[in-house]
Amino acid sequence: MPAYAIAHLQEAAPVPEIAEYIERITATLTAHGGRFLVHAAQHEVKEGSWPGHVVVIAFPGITEARAWWDSPAYQEIAPLRSRHIEGDIILVEGVPENYDPATTAKAIRESLPVE
Repeated sequence: MPAYAIAHLQEAAPVPEIAEYIERITATLTAHGGRFLVHAAQHEVKEGSWPGHVVVIAFPGITEARAWWDSPAYQEIAPLRSRHIEGDIILVEGVPENYDPATTAKAIRESLPVE
C-alpha cells in the first residue's frame, strides 16, 4: 500500500541553506523509492485557510517512508530546512487500490447508537 510524506510549510525568506536542501533531497528519496507528487506548486484553498506551501512525496509503503525520514542521509540535510521554515510534516499510509469509502460509511453507521 502506498504511503506519503505530506508537509504544510510556512513562507520563508530564501536563503542558501534552503536551496541546498532542495538540491540534495532527491538523492535521499531515491534509495527508498520516494518521488515528489507535489512540490512548489500553487494551491487553491476551498475551505479554511492554508498559508504557505504543500509538499507531497509518495513512497511504495510506510516502511520506506519511515526509513527515508530516519535515514542518515535525510537527517543530515533536514536542519537546512528546519532552521528556516516552520511547518507540519506527517507520514501517512494511503488506501488500497480498490478502496471503497462506502465500507467506512457502513462501519460508522453500524457503530451509531440505535434510536
